[in-house]
Amino acid sequence: MNVTAVIPSIPPRVKMLRRAIASVLTQTHPAAGISVSVDTGREGAPATRDRALRGVRTDWSAFLDDDDVFLPHHLEVLCQAAEDTGADYVFSYFTIVDAAGNLSQFDPLGHFGRPFNPDDPHQTTITALVRTELAQQVGFRQPPEGALIHGQRYGEDFQFTLECVKAGAKVVHVPQRTWLWNHHLGNTSGLPVWT
Repeated sequence: MNVTAVIPSIPPRVKMLRRAIASVLTQTHPAAGISVSVDTGREGAPATRDRALRGVRTDWSAFLDDDDVFLPHHLEVLCQAAEDTGADYVFSYFTIVDAAGNLSQFDPLGHFGRPFNPDDPHQTTITALVRTELAQQVGFRQPPEGALIHGQRYGEDFQFTLECVKAGAKVVHVPQRTWLWNHHLGNTSGLPVWT
């Protein structure tokens, strides 16, 4: 499977971006390319992620925020799951890394291992493998102000997931922790992670 890693970034996070790119370059299933978009115009995460997605020419896109890291087997696990299940959208799970470098398997969403149900969708993670044609058809945009799902705020990443479901995507969860979520005070939009 040909995969391009899609990474949105913001200017002050050059070191984080380099770390994210390095994690793509060490995959056991090599990526065919990396598409990075830097939000120099302060347009926000949806526009930046969408711009990076528009540069993809492979059949599959693997999303990665600039402050996170793929573990070496991430693409291999997700590609195998896509092949085995015929999925259009595959997501695994994360291990949290706090500002002090401590690892935690705390699940703030409470969805690890829960099969995805398109009739009652729950938040996934944006660190997912998605068919590029589907991803580009759906794109990224800002969700409605104050949008909630199961009492939790969601952003453009979950809006994207919901639009993929509406387009008929088969979404599969792989109950493995294949990437690191570096938890700190901001995300790619510069807004607080939890409000």
